[in-house]
Amino acid sequence: MKKLSNAIDRFCALHPRLGVPGLMRYIVIANAAVYILSLFDRSGMLYQVLLMDPQAVLHGQIWRLVSYVLIPSSNGFWLIISLMFYYWLGESLERLWGSAKFTVYYLSGTLLSALAVLLVYFIDKIPVPLGGAGYVNTALFMAYALTYPDAMVRIYFILPVKMKWLAILEAALYVFSVISAAVAGLWGMALLPIIAMLNLFVFFSPDFSRRADQFQARHRSEAVQFRKAVKEQKRQRGYNHKCEICGRTDTDFPDLQFRYCSKCTGYHCFCEEHIFNHIHHTE
Repeated sequence: MKKLSNAIDRFCALHPRLGVPGLMRYIVIANAAVYILSLFDRSGMLYQVLLMDPQAVLHGQIWRLVSYVLIPSSNGFWLIISLMFYYWLGESLERLWGSAKFTVYYLSGTLLSALAVLLVYFIDKIPVPLGGAGYVNTALFMAYALTYPDAMVRIYFILPVKMKWLAILEAALYVFSVISAAVAGLWGMALLPIIAMLNLFVFFSPDFSRRADQFQARHRSEAVQFRKAVKEQKRQRGYNHKCEICGRTDTDFPDLQFRYCSKCTGYHCFCEEHIFNHIHHTE
């Protein structure tokens, strides 16, 4: 995925004019227009024409692969809030990435969501219609949260919460939906959110890889320092472990087990009798 992400970056850098400047503005306007028109459409035909219906797509109605994102995901006041929020996310990401990369990100998410619905139909034999850019918007939200994890938003205009905590909650809900579908034997439904959000994993794979390398390097360094400390202690004092409470060592009591407390700051050793019965070091 990292190579694919780098290839996308090179492509967008070489073809900056392929992007649609202000794409989210057009998406938001189209959502608002479809909502207003739907108020006069008592038959519901407008939504039916735009809906991502796998059976209709297989019969040649290929516009549904992208038109479903024009269907509003909410109504009334919450539609206005939703459109304003995702417009802000999209505009922020476009300013950061450039129009070409943002357009590729949004379009790839749109097509991947449609592909996921088709796979559900083929695997589970269930025609799941998709209306609204739910997965696409979630990919926008997660992309922004990964880029600006400490940015603050106000839930219901009152409660301030950092984006990273909302992203963690959203990811937990998605994991739960995948597990629930898998337990029910609906493997297509289990794959649906994974495939629909695949563009997020592709675009941020270098970031995921870098964070994983930093995590491994930090813990590897801590392990090396710990082993050096143990060797130096043995060389100077003639034992590996010594309980800080009772003073017993593994040399004098070879059958006694010793542990290092994970809740103490630094490396502090205790015997099996005092590992859970001591005051934790905080400095």
